[in-house]
Amino acid sequence: MKSMASLIRYFPIAIAFCALSAGAQPIKLGELNSYKTFPAFLEAYKRGMELAVDEINRGGGLLGRPVELIVRDDTGSPGDAVRVAEELVSREKVDVLMGTFSSAVGLAVADFAKQRQRLFLASEPLTDKIVWDNGNKYTFRLRPSTYMQTAMLVPEAAKLGKRRWAIVYPDYEYGKSATEAFKQQMIARQSSGIEFVEFAAPLGKIDAGPVVQAMIDAKPDAIFSSLFAADLAKFVREGELRGLFRDRPVFDLLGGEPEYLDPLKDEAPVGWYVTGYPWYEIDTPVHRRFLDAYRAKFNDYPRQGSVVGYSVVNSAAAAIRKARSTDNAKLIAAMAGLVVETPFGTIRYRAIDHQSTMGAYVGRLAIKDGKGVMVDAKYADGADYLPSDDWVRAHRPAN
Repeated sequence: MKSMASLIRYFPIAIAFCALSAGAQPIKLGELNSYKTFPAFLEAYKRGMELAVDEINRGGGLLGRPVELIVRDDTGSPGDAVRVAEELVSREKVDVLMGTFSSAVGLAVADFAKQRQRLFLASEPLTDKIVWDNGNKYTFRLRPSTYMQTAMLVPEAAKLGKRRWAIVYPDYEYGKSATEAFKQQMIARQSSGIEFVEFAAPLGKIDAGPVVQAMIDAKPDAIFSSLFAADLAKFVREGELRGLFRDRPVFDLLGGEPEYLDPLKDEAPVGWYVTGYPWYEIDTPVHRRFLDAYRAKFNDYPRQGSVVGYSVVNSAAAAIRKARSTDNAKLIAAMAGLVVETPFGTIRYRAIDHQSTMGAYVGRLAIKDGKGVMVDAKYADGADYLPSDDWVRAHRPAN
């Protein structure tokens, strides 16, 4: 007869499941997001969450209990999102509330969390306000903000010494936040002789022809863009057709993320400076483990959303382990200074502003084997692109 040690060696997954308390109530992670509105990002995001939950449950769950993911669509509407958040908290009795994509939706749910005094782990919304101007005790944010990702591109932009910048952005909270961050940081580095011409486009409804022509007429020396998804694709195609990018450097937030780069295929704009996720170039042990597990489960490669979804679930799990409880007050306390392992490496949620130190990859676009890729990509650690504690104290409301 095999010894118990042998059984554990041969059947580790079965033993892990046995470690779950018989009949234990699941720990519920309540997630709301704009799945129908932003499917390119959020389908991969949901897969990342599912992978993390599977790994946690195979490892014995949390506190001896299985983890259950409860997902709801917020329709991309702040009003609907608050209603869905209330449903998750009151009807589903979730232990952790997390998610959102749109900055406007994220801010609405953050305010809900403040009113209900419930932990909210904002996974994707990028607006600076969610942790600074409108920050509150109950809201923590995973992804690097617009300020942080802009700061990763600004050093290279400032080196060029260009005087006249055209800025094109989606006309809602994220785009406005990115535009202001770029202007402020460029002025700080290049205080004299710099000017900006701004072009706002309705989110998801850019009329690329007139926008591109207006930018050409403005005669900029360089371009900064925070467009993404279908708006970015239309802008790229129309800009290439009309020669907007000829002899003009272009910097684009998010343009190197596979969700937005892959659909362009061989139309990817060569030479653009971007932040993104070159999964095919990252050779760290933690990323290799994530990549192998993701491919094994989904027979596909991960996107930026996959990393975010995987990391938000593991952030919630790390908080529960640290708190040794699902009590809301204990989880909020555990989130301050929380350390989490992600496919990008170790991150920490700062106690002072609840912003994580997750970074992004910075590089330039090229075409390889008929599709767009990031080249010369380097990881920019988010901790190096955060404002000082004194700045945060001056801009964040007292909790």
